[in-house]
Amino acid sequence: MNNSDASGSKAHAGPPGAAPGPAIVVEDLHVRRAKTPVLQGLSLEVPSGRIVGLLGPSGSGKTTLMRSIVGVQVVQSGRIDVLGLPAGSPPLRKRVAYVTQQASVYDDLTVRQNLTYFRRVLGAPASDVDRVVGRTDLTSVADRLAGSLSGGQRGRVSLAAALLGSPEVLVLDEPTVGLDPVLRVELWALFRSLADEGATLLVSSHVMDEAKRCDRLLLMRDGALLADDTVAGVLATTSTLDVEDAFLRLIQRSDAARATGAPA
Repeated sequence: MNNSDASGSKAHAGPPGAAPGPAIVVEDLHVRRAKTPVLQGLSLEVPSGRIVGLLGPSGSGKTTLMRSIVGVQVVQSGRIDVLGLPAGSPPLRKRVAYVTQQASVYDDLTVRQNLTYFRRVLGAPASDVDRVVGRTDLTSVADRLAGSLSGGQRGRVSLAAALLGSPEVLVLDEPTVGLDPVLRVELWALFRSLADEGATLLVSSHVMDEAKRCDRLLLMRDGALLADDTVAGVLATTSTLDVEDAFLRLIQRSDAARATGAPA
């Protein structure tokens, strides 16, 4: 769901003719839950207009990082800028969209009623409802109650709600989990078209074969960043042929570094 005003756009865009700055900048981020460190000194950048895959096993800190980026996570210390503004700033509410792992819909409303409600909250044009229904392939179920839909369809309703108002940044937490292979391919095709239109997508997954669909990868384990590179760069650095093997190689290097006290 969407989390635009001119001041933020100018801060992000930079001088005329300059390449756009990163959509997201994270510097020395520390997050704890109770007394347990979750993220420890995390720093990264997400380039504008790209699909960036945030990959790692369950419990690696992906969701905590995403919540921090959209401004709904209490952080211990560090800096997070999104589109040139501090994460969670009011002007970002219409420029940043966040889709959680659980579908955020009202089961007792139809798909169209859900989207109409969210559209009014955001102040998006009335025509946006039909636009996002079409983009997420929900036309055939638009007048059905959300509670009667399959899990994959309900997830697409949440994605449709996030697309209302054409946000510049989409933060998607495991949007393909539980989907069949055909739906996964269709969803990634939609992500690519959104990026081609200029949107920035941060997409988390624990499915390594989805990495090849991303422009850049952030590989996480235990709250730390093991790699921040293109797919080709990750493979070259690890001398492997697929991302899963690369991830395992990076884990081995990290474990060896911890054992010796050397930098990872």
